Amino acid sequence: MTQIQHVPDTSAGAPLRPGAQLSVQLEDVQAAQELLADIIVRTPMEHSRALGRMIDGTVHLKAENLQRAGSFKVRGAYVRMARLSEEEKARGVVAASAGNHAQGVALAAKKLGITAKIYMPRGVALPKLAATRDHGAEVILYGSNVDEALAEAQRHSDETGSVFIHPFNNTDVVAGQGTIGLEILEQEPEVDTVIMGIGGGGLLAGSAVAIKQQAARLGREVKIIGVQAENAAAYPPSLAADALVPIKGVRTIADGIAVGRPGEIPFEIIKELVDEVVTVSEDAIARALIFLLERSKMVVEPAGAVPVAALMEGKLADLGIQPKNVVAVLSGGNIDPMLMLRVIQHGLSAADRFLTVKMMLKDLPGELATISQIIADADANVTGVDHSRIGGALSMGEVSIVINMETKGAEHSERVLNRLRAQGYEPIVPPH
Repeated sequence: MTQIQHVPDTSAGAPLRPGAQLSVQLEDVQAAQELLADIIVRTPMEHSRALGRMIDGTVHLKAENLQRAGSFKVRGAYVRMARLSEEEKARGVVAASAGNHAQGVALAAKKLGITAKIYMPRGVALPKLAATRDHGAEVILYGSNVDEALAEAQRHSDETGSVFIHPFNNTDVVAGQGTIGLEILEQEPEVDTVIMGIGGGGLLAGSAVAIKQQAARLGREVKIIGVQAENAAAYPPSLAADALVPIKGVRTIADGIAVGRPGEIPFEIIKELVDEVVTVSEDAIARALIFLLERSKMVVEPAGAVPVAALMEGKLADLGIQPKNVVAVLSGGNIDPMLMLRVIQHGLSAADRFLTVKMMLKDLPGELATISQIIADADANVTGVDHSRIGGALSMGEVSIVINMETKGAEHSERVLNRLRAQGYEPIVPPH
């Protein structure tokens, strides 16, 4: 990745500030902060001792999941729309989103008295769909992903004259999202590393401008780390190629950052100011979401949990970074309860706290009771049993069972399996 270059300014006798030639500057973010003063919530900074122990430092969580409409998106959407001319406002706005930007645009439109049409991909989480409609926006379901919905929203704008509110590729939007960076520095002045998720890049780009330029004026340096889901990671190849590299087949539980192509404006800022971009697996995201529920009492959507996943996976140590004061941005909290249920189950399994075993048994009375007793004696809790006498692999006198159980971790799961093996059974653990 391109590192920050401090090029001497011979006319002024001082170095240029970081990103001095970029399309969004600190002053733009400060102006956006003034515009948002009575609109947004100044979200809290929560201390996480458990994460701090993992990195041998201090970790604070910027709880943007508690923002109005449930995510940071209202910041950029409102700044963009508040600066429209009266003639543009009269034409209405159109946007596309998997949920958070949709809610941000809908809320901003309601406050500004602007009609809004939102394109959302089919299969969007029902709570996000309902919340967008509740704010008064017209919602149209289109396409299978955000990129397809974006293209249709742009087409509608071209045909009707409605103002297209892009979720990340706009300087006003980037400046609005960057107000989070200013809040971080105000709330935690000693921060040395900020880590947050990336979709199209608006949040990371705006925050990088605010943090890097403000820190430079204070004579300090703060590292900025971006995180993507590894199944939706367009930034690493784009940064390597120094050009926008679209990716196909974007598929991740972190729908809020499931973007296949970076935005041009955020990309130019990120390649200049952001120190590193890392990726995390689906299992890591699921484990982070459960961690936040259990240890921080935070309801966070998968996209908002990716920076915590990176901390838990030791990504900073892998980069050779040893921070003392980290802020992780929890960018949103809009999660479908059904998705939460699946993610929790997946996360418990990935953390070896939810064990599924498949076994072949003799079709004899009391056999299932024997298995249950072995598991109970091993201090595991059975949560479900699937018992079948019919199947292509079954012989006469055999049954197949699948048992789901709660365990206390990897070592406990292995003890349960060993107890079963010691009694002559052959448990098979399916892959996650």
